Amino acid sequence: MQSILTLPDRTMERADSAIGDLLLGTSARLIFAGVLFLYFWNSAATKVGDGFFGIFTITAGGFGQIFPKAAEAVLWDVSQMTLFQKAVVLAGTWSEFILPVLIVLGLLTRLAALGMIGFVVVQSLTDIYGHGAEIGAWFDGSADALIADQRAFWVFLLAYLVVKGGGPLALDRFLPGRVAD
Repeated sequence: MQSILTLPDRTMERADSAIGDLLLGTSARLIFAGVLFLYFWNSAATKVGDGFFGIFTITAGGFGQIFPKAAEAVLWDVSQMTLFQKAVVLAGTWSEFILPVLIVLGLLTRLAALGMIGFVVVQSLTDIYGHGAEIGAWFDGSADALIADQRAFWVFLLAYLVVKGGGPLALDRFLPGRVAD
């Protein structure tokens, strides 16, 4: 009877040792690519100007998304942004382009995922305090609260990558001096 009760544990231990790292790290990056990559990429694209050098141009969209109350107060006039606001918008926009690419490639995965967690926290606070989004609540029987529910899943996925890395199919393993995840 004891062997029957422990069969699932023994089976999963064998499976984990055989394919666990490959399956989980790679799957976490694949899920990020399938669910969140285009979300962040498209969001970043609304904040930049036209053409390649548009990544150095702050648009009213970027100003309004990151500093909604300040943008509204000056009628979306980007020229009225402070140096601090410009720096934050540029850094946020570049992060929204660069960090997801790094995660999908598995390059500097842990650092990029940690950066994305910080980004999601700032994004959530901006949505709550700047745009008036409702936080929602855990354990309320509804699984679709934008902040409390959805972003908890995002952060959990990213936290897995911070702790375990991008898996053996990540470019991280080819960095000099790195121990493969």
